[in-house]
Amino acid sequence: MQENMQDRIVVENVYKTFNIYMDKANSLKEKLLFWNRNRKEKREVLKDISMTIKNGEAVALIGVNGSGKSTLLKLMTKIIYPNSGKIETHGKLTSLLELGAGFHPDFSGRENIYFNASIFGLTKKQIDERIDNIIEFSELGAYIDNPVRTYSSGMYMRLAFAVAINVDADILLVDEILAVGDQHFQDKCIAKMKELKEQGKTMVFVTHSMNTVKEFCSRAVWLCNGFIKMDGEPDEVIEEYLKETL
Repeated sequence: MQENMQDRIVVENVYKTFNIYMDKANSLKEKLLFWNRNRKEKREVLKDISMTIKNGEAVALIGVNGSGKSTLLKLMTKIIYPNSGKIETHGKLTSLLELGAGFHPDFSGRENIYFNASIFGLTKKQIDERIDNIIEFSELGAYIDNPVRTYSSGMYMRLAFAVAINVDADILLVDEILAVGDQHFQDKCIAKMKELKEQGKTMVFVTHSMNTVKEFCSRAVWLCNGFIKMDGEPDEVIEEYLKETL
């Protein structure tokens, strides 16, 4: 079957489970004494998920905690892999899934820009050309040359977001970290994401802010107990979601 070049992310019949260990023994002595303690439970997180995200779409994944939203986003980045089914992404991808992931705590913010941007595929020359814009957007000022272990969670987020939006990716994945930091910077991030959307970038993000979904997204996908319960126009999906959860 010929692929549609407008399909940025294709998820087909994805099934994902995790093993949850109960009363896990931590030492050899405990393993010998309590050999029957190491029980595990298979938890079904995603169950036969299929969806296609088109070029230029801004899609929100919504649902209560534990519904599988973050797991689906991690599968899209290939941080983890499904038990069955497949996920294909077409184009350069950047992600903001865990605050400060890829940062080394003992190096400065400036040094970590080079580390982090190189993970996203930029050369040193390309980073040199963008570093002033990254630092300016982060608003870290003189703190940029301090070790990132001295940063607050909000400062981590500023730096991570500033790098992610400057790597010229086709696809941007964001997991709730915009909730970190002050209102000014959250508004600035949303404004930048709107700008990227207007440039035709594809975005998928997990959020509990229904106002952000309504304001920013062209589509909402409601995950419930590992299934897609509803996929469609944000206002309609949110209305049904709130009826069930409030």
